[in-house]
Amino acid sequence: MLDVYVPVRVDATAASPVPADADARTVVGAAEVMLDHTRTQQTLQDTLRTVVLVVAGSLVLLWLLLYRIVHSTSRRLRTAALENARLAMLDSLTGLPNRRLLSEQMQRAVRDAGEDGSRVGLILLDIDRFKDINDTLGHDHGDALLELVAERLRHALRDDDVVARLGGDEFAILLPDVRSVGNAERLARRVRGLFAAPFELGDLALHVDTSIGVACLPDHADDPSSLMRTADIAMYAAKHQRSGVAVYSPDADDSSPARLVLMGELHAALEEHETAGAHDGDPRGDGGMQLEMHYQPKIELASQRTVGLEALMRWRHPTRGLVGPGTFVPLAEQSGLIHRLTAFALDASVRQLAQWSAEGTAVPVAVNLSAHDVADPAVVDTIEELLRRHHVRPELLEVEITETALVADRSRVVPVLERLGRLGVRVAIDDFGTGTTSISQLRDLPVDELKIDRVFVADLGDGGREGSDVVVQAMVDLAHSFGLRVVAEGVEDEAIARTLERLGVDHAQGYLWAAPAPPAQVRPPGGTARGDTSVLHPIG
Repeated sequence: MLDVYVPVRVDATAASPVPADADARTVVGAAEVMLDHTRTQQTLQDTLRTVVLVVAGSLVLLWLLLYRIVHSTSRRLRTAALENARLAMLDSLTGLPNRRLLSEQMQRAVRDAGEDGSRVGLILLDIDRFKDINDTLGHDHGDALLELVAERLRHALRDDDVVARLGGDEFAILLPDVRSVGNAERLARRVRGLFAAPFELGDLALHVDTSIGVACLPDHADDPSSLMRTADIAMYAAKHQRSGVAVYSPDADDSSPARLVLMGELHAALEEHETAGAHDGDPRGDGGMQLEMHYQPKIELASQRTVGLEALMRWRHPTRGLVGPGTFVPLAEQSGLIHRLTAFALDASVRQLAQWSAEGTAVPVAVNLSAHDVADPAVVDTIEELLRRHHVRPELLEVEITETALVADRSRVVPVLERLGRLGVRVAIDDFGTGTTSISQLRDLPVDELKIDRVFVADLGDGGREGSDVVVQAMVDLAHSFGLRVVAEGVEDEAIARTLERLGVDHAQGYLWAAPAPPAQVRPPGGTARGDTSVLHPIG
């Protein structure tokens, strides 16, 4: 309530148009003016209350809305972070643990093994010729195959074992607690058996083989990194040896101290021979040299007569004794010494041919060329110069190349083979059946002979695979249809020799007739160069 009192004055000169001073006026009363604001105040209060309620409600609604947005966003971000973390640990194609997660699991397993004295095993698996599958069928079929492989591996192992995909066609199996290296190897062979059944890719039944490496801690490594490295070395040894499964061996490790020492010793042995050759010495190994050539006869099955020899290198190591090529040739290939080894083999073999030719007892001698050599045109110049220098007829020298070397770099290898053919040097494909040479390629190749790989020959014996004779027969018929001779290597018993003769194989070699021997221990056939092909046997 507003209560105002106002005085009422009367002007004595009211008739005057000009106001008089206040003192001239007379107060005659007072006027009370009352303004009632009760209703207005109530209205203001009601309005303020409404505004407050509206604002408060709006703020509550805004908070709820913001809370919902923040909560939803936070949940999505948290879910995305968890999914990203999961994807960072898993392979996107197969759903298996990836290399990162495997590394963490390996570190945990190695730590636990150190505490309780247990053993940790690692199996690395690589699908053979996966690139050919991708190139031939397409990457979608390749991806489908990888998913099927992952599925088989996932359901075939123990719950504690960790199956991971490392990338490409490479898988790993971590064995956190394995009793022995032998148990790990048996498990690896069981894993390889999973690939016996074909993989169904739509309407296509695809047979796939694999190479598997096995390593264990503390037997072959002392930390997760070295365990991975040794298993990887074993896997590539299995692939190189075509053995399917291989356990780590220091002999196959080109980075081990023993291998590095052996590499230095091989280099020194080559230097010794090259120095002797520069002084017109004898590089064949007869004069105390470390490297020497041994010779194994090739036998004509129909007549049992010697029709040729294969030159095989040996290393008479000062402390290791006689070392086979399986030990030092891969080392030479990895270290770049292979060209010098090949030069030694050619020089020693041609020198020996010259000696036998002078004696009238020469038979053709075959020398193996590595994949590195057969792709280099310089090897033809080397052979031509050696034949000219030692007056040896070209038809007495043969060169053998592996089928895998031919397929690996056909564009560079074929011109070299054609030059050798024009020179008069015969060419043989070694280890036939292990590569992917097609019929059309075989027909057009400038080769004279096929050597069936010893794996197929061994299968012809007792306990071999059923139907192996059919495979060998197909190889023989194919080679003969192209006018090629067929040689079987690795023959060790009479029954296999008879089977090979029945299947039409022309020549054979193996321990059944003679082991490789140095020239001094080989009795040359009398007058072979003039047509006498009597059987060649090593002395003793």
